[in-house]
Amino acid sequence: MRLLVLLWGCLLLPGYEALEGPEEISRFEGDTVSLQCTYREELRDHRKYWCRKGGILFSRCSGTIYAEEEGQETMKGRVSIRDSRQELSLIVTLWNLTLQDAGEYWCGVEKRGPDESLLISLFVFPASPGLYPAVTTAKQGKTGAEAPPLPGTSQYGHERTSQYTGTSPHPATSPPAGSSRPPMQLDSTSAEDASPALSSGSSKPRVSIPMVRILAPVLVLLSLLSAAGLIAFCSHLLLWRKEAQQATETQRNEKVCLSHLNSLMFSLSLPWL
Repeated sequence: MRLLVLLWGCLLLPGYEALEGPEEISRFEGDTVSLQCTYREELRDHRKYWCRKGGILFSRCSGTIYAEEEGQETMKGRVSIRDSRQELSLIVTLWNLTLQDAGEYWCGVEKRGPDESLLISLFVFPASPGLYPAVTTAKQGKTGAEAPPLPGTSQYGHERTSQYTGTSPHPATSPPAGSSRPPMQLDSTSAEDASPALSSGSSKPRVSIPMVRILAPVLVLLSLLSAAGLIAFCSHLLLWRKEAQQATETQRNEKVCLSHLNSLMFSLSLPWL
């Protein structure tokens, strides 16, 4: 039993802390979001990417964006990505959100065997202009719109807080034309799920691994149970055959004894004849 528990732990635990970041993000349409996924030291020199989760039965990546060399920012459509190896974090910025951007995304790191990945859910709510009072931004000298918090909710919707704080976008990055709100920072959490990549264009689909990680312990456990059942069946069959052989030998011995007894009685009865 202890061996099964150790085996199960070895199969499930290795990838749990490889990547950490926000699990869920809630924003309004038109907002700009910046988030970071932190990774372990041994993944520093590995290639990082961001993509949108697709597929039904089997997960795959679409619209994958790869991070370039240390500190260099890559922009594709309304998504920018930067690998900060000194901070061991992958910084992703999503500009001018739309309702179609809502979904799940992968924050991933390539390596031998299954990739390390983190699933992030993005929720985008419709923006009603009538609910936004005008607010002047001192630094930019522009008038933007901010959504007042609804009763019983926070200003930006539901978020889970954690010790991992969001990272501002790279200084050289500026929002595309048409974006009326400055970038907003996020609090992060540990994650298991991700969704669609906000980028125009597509890249080679990538098969994700979490389903394999979940099914592997189940398959191993089923194999062990099948092996135990087969061993028990074989043992029972051998015991049954042994008992059957013993019963056969007993009957054979009884027949031999009866034949000897009959012969003896017949020989004793001959003188009287």
